[in-house]
Amino acid sequence: MSSENVKRITNQAIEQLAKDLNEGHSEALTRYLGAMAKFRAYSFLNVLLILKQCPNAGRVAGYKTWQTFGRQVKKGEKGIMILAPMYRKQLEKREQTGEVEESQHAVGFRAVYIWDEQQTAGNDLPQIGSVTGDPNVYLARLEEFVRRNGIALSYSDTIAPAKGTAEKGKITLLPSQSPADTFATLVHEVAHSDMHFGDRRADTDKRMRETEAESVAYVVCSAIGINPGTACRDYIGLYGGDANLLLASLQYVQATASFILAALEAAPQQQAA
Repeated sequence: MSSENVKRITNQAIEQLAKDLNEGHSEALTRYLGAMAKFRAYSFLNVLLILKQCPNAGRVAGYKTWQTFGRQVKKGEKGIMILAPMYRKQLEKREQTGEVEESQHAVGFRAVYIWDEQQTAGNDLPQIGSVTGDPNVYLARLEEFVRRNGIALSYSDTIAPAKGTAEKGKITLLPSQSPADTFATLVHEVAHSDMHFGDRRADTDKRMRETEAESVAYVVCSAIGINPGTACRDYIGLYGGDANLLLASLQYVQATASFILAALEAAPQQQAA
């Protein structure tokens, strides 16, 4: 694939992604966000209590909340104890107006119980879109490219629920993904490694970095013939990214996507040499 073809494919993919982002959230993302809103944010103390009792905890919720998802706590599962504040209603009179208002004051804490997703069974939780298709030889080529560039690549369940993580000189992927999702995730993390661990990092925020990395994944997936569906758009939407942000980062997305695609196309010749 010539540099001109790479540039053409990259531009076409970015134009399509920008159009998708302008259309807003997909139905899958809307359901996913609605589900995530039901999972409470816990205080630092309760996070410590959760991890002490269930070190591998992911998504946790109360008994009734799990039922709203069509899931039931499995028989015999022990609840995770956390502390919930207790409030007392109190009437207060405003000095200036004389109006009486009702307020609530925390007067202590009580033990309540929650359960981790793995302790429940039933309907699948809503998920955002996934990449489909067969990356064929390109996944092995991309793995080889990563290692050849001095980046340690490993697979581990310990990063769940994240699909992938990137540190300077190291990429870790979740092993249970489909080949298409694995390829897309690896491209995303390679993009982080290429764009976001150097001098430019100080000029970006997480919203921009995630938009750029996922946009690169969209371009590369499209170029090798696997279907990103709404997965990339959904992921960018989770971080508040949009078409304007994508276009502001266009030169970096184009350069990194072209760099990865050129490496994937050059791999057989390099190996034969």
